[in-house]
This record gives sequence, C-alpha cells and structure tokens, in this order.
Amino acid sequence: MDEHFAAFSFVDRITALDPGKSARGEFAIPDGIREFPRALVAEAVGQLAAWVAMNHIEYRGRPVAALAAETRFFDAPIPGQTLELGVLLSDCDDAAVAYGGWASVHGKGIAELVDCLGPMLPAADFDSPDALRERFTLLCGVGAPANRFEGVDLDRPVITEHVPGKSIRATLRVPEHAPFFRDHFPRRPVFPATLMLDAQMHMAAMLAEEWPLTASGPLSLRRMTNVKVRAFTTPGQSVELGAEATPRDDGTLRVALTATLDGKTVATSRVEFGAGPWPGPDA
Repeated sequence: MDEHFAAFSFVDRITALDPGKSARGEFAIPDGIREFPRALVAEAVGQLAAWVAMNHIEYRGRPVAALAAETRFFDAPIPGQTLELGVLLSDCDDAAVAYGGWASVHGKGIAELVDCLGPMLPAADFDSPDALRERFTLLCGVGAPANRFEGVDLDRPVITEHVPGKSIRATLRVPEHAPFFRDHFPRRPVFPATLMLDAQMHMAAMLAEEWPLTASGPLSLRRMTNVKVRAFTTPGQSVELGAEATPRDDGTLRVALTATLDGKTVATSRVEFGAGPWPGPDA
C-alpha cells in the first residue's frame, strides 16, 4: 500500500464544509489495530482543521507543529469505532490558522481541543500542492478507502531515571525509517509531535498509577494544557523526555512534560489526572 495519505492520515471524509470557517468529518478506526492513542484523536481533529485551512489559502501553506491551550479527554477510542470530527476556525491566513475542535463517537464526546494555533509554512516544502488539492476533492466527495491505517510500530522510550510517583526521564529514539514518514511528510520527513506526546502521556500515566487510590478510585487522564512544539524532530534523532509530577490541593495530579534535543527544548506541555473520568459533552 502507498503510505501517502494512509500511514498517518486520519480524515476519511469531509461531510460538511463552510469554506475557511468550519467543517465536519469522520475517520473509521480500523478494527485490526491494537489501539488508537488519544493523542492521535487530537491529531485527527488537527488534520481536519489543516484541510480547511490549506484549501482556504489555496495550498500555498500548511500548518506544521502547533500550540494548543487545552485538550480535554473524556473517553478512550476503541478500534472499530468511527470518530465524528468537527472544527471551527476563528482565524486563517497565510501566516497561521487558529481553531478549536472536537471528536465524538455516536454523539458521546471523546476529546475537545481549545484555542489551537498552527503556524503556516510553505506547503510545497512538505508535499505536492497538487496532490493535496486532489486529496481534498476526494475527501469532500466519495471519501478515502477505509482501513488504510495499520497502526504505528514504535519502540517505547528507554527509561533512564525513575523516582516512583515523582519523576521519569527517558530517551526516545526516533526511527531512521518508518511508514509514517512517507505521509508526514513526503518531501520533508518529520517525526509527528503527537507520537512524542503519546510517549510522554504514557510516562505521565505511569506516575499517576503510582499514586495511592482515592476514594473515587484510580486517577484518570483529564486534560493536556499548554502544548508548545518548538522545533522539528527528524528521522534518527534521540530525544530526551522528562515527566515531573506535582500533587495539587484539589486532589488532582499535574505532570509537567518536556522534550529536549541536544540540550535545546523541542516541546513542553502539562497533563492533569483526577479521580474518575470527566463526563463527556454531547457533540
């Protein structure tokens, strides 16, 4: 299978479009994969926003990397389910796209993205504008073939330091070659920031599991805030990841996440855990 628009593309069809302003879409999670990480749900919403933005500026640019004020997690997606996606753009030009969005399954909230900003870079540096234009036409029409995504085979970070319940340091080795690089992106391979965030979220979850049970049960992931991706990570690089947990007076646990490369910050964010999952809003 050609991995372009397959190995790391999470919009099957655009079902409603108000050009430059909003869209709804869907992505069928293949039932043959082991899992579909929550970070990739956020990726799917971001990709829908990117399609609306790229079409609006006629494929001169594409949003790459991102800032996200808050991502709220309500439930975990299950292979075989179809994600219903929605985005609302508050601003879009050749410099950046600002948007919010959501994902749901049968009207039950899975995730919500608030106050996201994607800086625009020249689309031709990363992909063929003609290929992007043709793909958008397909998505707005009959849609893409199902079951293109075959999962991501990526080694977990190697833990180098672990203070139970308090901190973890680890090394994430980005592969030299992987199918998702031919989709992200064909002309300039970039390690997807959401895969790095997924690795960090696993580290944070490990720290949360090491905290004592509350009266309401174990701590559950609630939200990620202040996501800032500052630089590209490319094939073959090794990124140092850090997670530092801090309990709060309201009973939640906040974990600060960092990623550095050669001593320079690549990405930062925070995740928050609380007793019991948040109730998901109706979509």
